[in-house]
Amino acid sequence: MKVAPGIAALHNPPMRIAIIDESAGRAAVIHEGLAALDDCEIFVITERRGLVARIGEIAPDIVLMDLGNPSRDMLEEYFAVSRAVSRPIAMFVDESDDDAIAASIDAGVSSYVVDGLASHRIRPILDLAVRRFNAFARLESDLAEAKGKLAERVTLDRAKRILMDSRGLTEPQAYAALRKAAMNQGRRIADIAEAVVTAHQLIGGR
Repeated sequence: MKVAPGIAALHNPPMRIAIIDESAGRAAVIHEGLAALDDCEIFVITERRGLVARIGEIAPDIVLMDLGNPSRDMLEEYFAVSRAVSRPIAMFVDESDDDAIAASIDAGVSSYVVDGLASHRIRPILDLAVRRFNAFARLESDLAEAKGKLAERVTLDRAKRILMDSRGLTEPQAYAALRKAAMNQGRRIADIAEAVVTAHQLIGGR
């Protein structure tokens, strides 16, 4: 997941902000709230059709969605967009309920604002969306790293067991053999372990 630049870091290159709103009047309110930001490019999208592709073309750093009083189907449509776009997203609605708020969190919306569309509130909401997005991105990165290390540990243990069973080695000897092979080949011991497990599976081992 891409980490978004902070609101303070709006220089070289400029921050790209996409405003999604079918109402030109509401979009103007958001645009006004962004007027104080230097070095930013603002894109207003008013057409719902092909929304994900359009956002992909713009490649914004932040997405602001103003939906007014959306139907449940319309909310689900925009939640699908937020799931597909790995960017900080602030979504504005006039009214909501607990189910919609929970669904927005599941969809990855960084900031879900109910009855809060006012120009003076746009910048702090924007900043909050970026902070939440980046915090979640760090959590996901840490989780992926932890899962990767756990998977490597499982593979290493399997490789040691294969060497212990096939060559009559003790666990320290099996680990030493894997480490020596890694050093000789200039590879990580986890890669050697994975190769041992794969080779064992190819010859019918379990």
